[in-house]
Amino acid sequence: MSNKRYSITIEYCVPWNYLPYTARAVEEILGNYQHVVDDLKLITGSKGVFDVKVNGELIYSKHQTGRHTKEGEVLELFTNFVGSDVPRYGK
Repeated sequence: MSNKRYSITIEYCVPWNYLPYTARAVEEILGNYQHVVDDLKLITGSKGVFDVKVNGELIYSKHQTGRHTKEGEVLELFTNFVGSDVPRYGK
């Protein structure tokens, strides 16, 4: 099992109220991987931004996909990033 720790940054659009998407992403990640997350930083933005970065690497961008994340999508992307050797919290 890996002992690596992760730093997550989520930048989200305030004027367009992307807070619900942000809250869902935070819940998905921390609910399953809080034991390997060193920090999670929320950055308020504008112009439709919704970017999720792990250790500085962009794993999701609304501007690149042209859409919001689907339920479970951020969790799946984070799981793929950390790898299968990192168990989910409580498992």
